[in-house]
Amino acid sequence: MRKLPTLRRWRVGGSLLLALLASSLVAPAQVVPAMPSVGLDSVQVAPQAVDISGWLLLDKDIQLELGGAVQNMYDFKFDKANKQFRSLRRRYPQHPMAYFLLGMSTWWKIMPNGPTDTRYDKAFLAYMDTAQTKAEALYKADAHNYEACLFLAGAYGLEARLHAERHDWRKATVASRRALNYLQKSQEANGLSAEFLFGQGLFNYYADWISDEYPWLRPVLFFFPKGNRMRGLAQLRQVSQTAFYTGTEAKAYLIDILGGEREKQSAAAYDIARQLHTQFPDNAYFELRYARLAFGMGKLEESEVACRSLLGKYASGQVGYEAYGCRPAAYILGYLMQHKYRDLAQAKDYYQRCVVYSEQAGQTKRGYYIFAQSSLAHLAVRAQDAPAAERHYRLIVEQADTGEQEYKEARAWLRAHRQ
Repeated sequence: MRKLPTLRRWRVGGSLLLALLASSLVAPAQVVPAMPSVGLDSVQVAPQAVDISGWLLLDKDIQLELGGAVQNMYDFKFDKANKQFRSLRRRYPQHPMAYFLLGMSTWWKIMPNGPTDTRYDKAFLAYMDTAQTKAEALYKADAHNYEACLFLAGAYGLEARLHAERHDWRKATVASRRALNYLQKSQEANGLSAEFLFGQGLFNYYADWISDEYPWLRPVLFFFPKGNRMRGLAQLRQVSQTAFYTGTEAKAYLIDILGGEREKQSAAAYDIARQLHTQFPDNAYFELRYARLAFGMGKLEESEVACRSLLGKYASGQVGYEAYGCRPAAYILGYLMQHKYRDLAQAKDYYQRCVVYSEQAGQTKRGYYIFAQSSLAHLAVRAQDAPAAERHYRLIVEQADTGEQEYKEARAWLRAHRQ
């Protein structure tokens, strides 16, 4: 079974650290404040004499009230979710929580889209900016308001992720350094709620991973907190099982972590993806990951059903389903038509759809576009359609990286069939 290309890594790198490292590598001339050397050890004890009155994050009545809204947000029912978030904002206009949740709702509109789609950037950054302003006011009024620190760490961390994705390294650096500063402060409240472990778990896992994977970056990491991969993984598992607000986020990260080359626990990643897809069937991001992991696990019927669902929801204009996510779904269906059902006509149709979706999403330089063109070329060669094969191979040569196997194969075929 052919290995599928890796999906866009919105999450890999733990958001905060990748933004910092990327800025250090790409824009070394940028002048930024030095990051103090701090430790983010797992101190999971409740702080003494902390006044938690007014902390909405720990309010069980608020959790009960927002349970349906959080469910709707992750199931891409954004209008319903935002109605409840705005109600919370009307009652607590000086608290950052409602603004942060509205920003998260906007973030999940961004998640299934291609990296060039900036439709929701301004709205997202506006919500994060307001959440930061409200949280800063609470923190200035009480330096032990760890809930405010948590919202500041989360808001600056998400801002850093978006700026890094848009290659604005200066803004990513500033936001991520601020996020790390507040993340350090918020750890004092680890024992109060699993919500406070989420950011720390991400940092512990990815800081350690990057240090091991890229040893030449260790000098850059000198002023960063020291990570602990196993502790970070354990913290993310704990959050995924017990946290109300960040539990789903932790599960989404665990899919990428466990399914990645480092952990190599595809079965565990598949189980989480299937659980999330079952719980949130209209979340395009979860459905696509489930489809890909099912395909990789050899669960072809499950993958086929999910891929057909993805394409059908996109065709009907369902919220969150974009051409970007249809690329892998169409490619998988083409692969199944070719190798499982031996229906070459349908295989060709799905590969061509993959090409069209890739063009619509502006993703023609690598990945599914190249894979689909290569498969179409093979089908043309098999059908003894030399003009069609030449057309597909020339497109590969024009678009693919010279080191890719598809590029080398295309060059070899074109040289062997010169007119």
